Amino acid sequence: MIGNLHVGLAAIGAALAVGLIGMAASDAVGRNPGASTQILVQSILAIAFAEAIVFYALFLVQAPKPPGP
Repeated sequence: MIGNLHVGLAAIGAALAVGLIGMAASDAVGRNPGASTQILVQSILAIAFAEAIVFYALFLVQAPKPPGP
C-alpha cells in the first residue's frame, strides 16, 4: 500500500517537472529562436531524466523484500 503512494508521488513530481521543463523550453525558444535545436536537445534530455524517477520508484516498489524473522 505504501509503495503505491510512493509511485504516485513520483509520478506527480515527474509530471510537474516535465511541465516546468516544457514551459522553460518554450520561453527560451521565444527569447532566442536561433538556439531552438540546442534547447530542444537539452529539454528532451532533462525530460528523460525527470521521467526516470518514476521508473526508479517502480523498480524499488517491485524489488523483492529480504526474508525477515
